[in-house]
Amino acid sequence: MIQVNNLRFSYGQDDFSLQIDELSIHKGQSVAWTGHSGSGKTTLLHLVAGIVLPETGRLESCEVELTGLRDSARRDFRIRNIGLVLQDFELFEYMSVLDNILLPYRINRSLQLTSSVRTRAKQLANEMGLEQLILRRPTNLSHGEQQRVAVCRALITNPKMVLADEPTANLDPGNASRVLDALDLYTKQNGATLVVVTHDNKIHNRFDRTIDVSSFCFQTQSENVGDLNDER
Repeated sequence: MIQVNNLRFSYGQDDFSLQIDELSIHKGQSVAWTGHSGSGKTTLLHLVAGIVLPETGRLESCEVELTGLRDSARRDFRIRNIGLVLQDFELFEYMSVLDNILLPYRINRSLQLTSSVRTRAKQLANEMGLEQLILRRPTNLSHGEQQRVAVCRALITNPKMVLADEPTANLDPGNASRVLDALDLYTKQNGATLVVVTHDNKIHNRFDRTIDVSSFCFQTQSENVGDLNDER
């Protein structure tokens, strides 16, 4: 499901780089990506999603080689195949919760918005404890509620793979467990692959594998590692 070979990525003149000789994650596996702040967890997630491209190497997601695709083709690939939960959620403030969940069907013509899809969107909202909030806009939601909306949107297209960047970071223990249960249930029922970036050591036992992304990260100024932006 994810195959990386001889990958190299850096941020221009920055001292940060990722170097991965080989990484394989199989279909149906659930994996936690860990590592210190600035070690490249988010960057690697963005690479696997095709948001950014490596400088060199081969990167395959969902049996598609991403490095040969143009930006528009990678965007279509993400919408069809990947459920993505980013740290900033990327919700549209002028849309209701329900319409934000249904957004992939609004922006990709290959996805057909049907009554059954609308029903599924409401069911996902119910599972996330958002059933009373589907007509609200994101500005009237708490940070944790917005995060759960993003999780619903990631699952609405029945993706082959779910990539979630700190999906429980803003949640209380009860709602964090609700989100993890939903992700786990979806991946098991659909044979999907799950990758979760997390700092929370207490949830590692929920996953089939734990990968320390720090082992792929190189800095020429190692004394500054702790100061690097955690968004990486």
